[in-house]
Amino acid sequence: MLSPKTTPFRATLRRSVRLLREFGHEQDDPARFYTALAQDSAAQLGSYTDLEDAVLLDVGGGPGYFRDAFTSAGATYLALDSDVGELAGLGTIANGTVVGSGMRLPFRDDAVDVCYSSNVLEHVPEPWTMAREMVRVTRPGGLVFISYTVWFGPWGGHETAPWHFLGGARARRRYARTHGHEPKNRYGESLFAVTVGAGLRWAREQAAGDGVELVDLGPRYNPWWSRWMLRVPVLREVVTWNLVIVLRKR
Repeated sequence: MLSPKTTPFRATLRRSVRLLREFGHEQDDPARFYTALAQDSAAQLGSYTDLEDAVLLDVGGGPGYFRDAFTSAGATYLALDSDVGELAGLGTIANGTVVGSGMRLPFRDDAVDVCYSSNVLEHVPEPWTMAREMVRVTRPGGLVFISYTVWFGPWGGHETAPWHFLGGARARRRYARTHGHEPKNRYGESLFAVTVGAGLRWAREQAAGDGVELVDLGPRYNPWWSRWMLRVPVLREVVTWNLVIVLRKR
């Protein structure tokens, strides 16, 4: 059984500024960007539960930057990705990796202590199917951590931003004309519009049942004092940037 922690994660303005700078290097220096994000993720997740000896499944884990951060925290790390190329991004595919769909996780019920996903939900056509699958494979007492880039935030279109504000398809066409090739994140194929409102509704529906407890719900990269913005429907979509949902399975 995992040991829950009672001290909430406290996001500072300095952290927000640092991560914003790192996001600018996702395309030109992915190692720098993903290493910084992985270290921050391990610190945040470790504030909710003790990761020592925990079996952790990273849904959409990619090439392995998160593996190093979570194993350093003491977790046994498993990764799932639908793209073999992503899994081999660092040259080899490490042990404990699985190729499969996040919308149909190839794991039995109650299989892992922690089910984690960072910036993946916006890349699947049925995001809340994937979220329910993450709850399913988590053991009672275990933690589910879901974080995703919101569509109307400044980074919602990924490399096509800020033109995604004029429509995802239009932003995709503009990127192809400008760069001579399609973006990595192709709207309608590997990038979808997922809103803050949809995440809030899903999380509260889960918490209203008997299956899970809502541990945290808020803007992941914003300072802690900005949480009030989630109560303002239009504002929250523009300034949240990334929403995090943390659940504990009963």
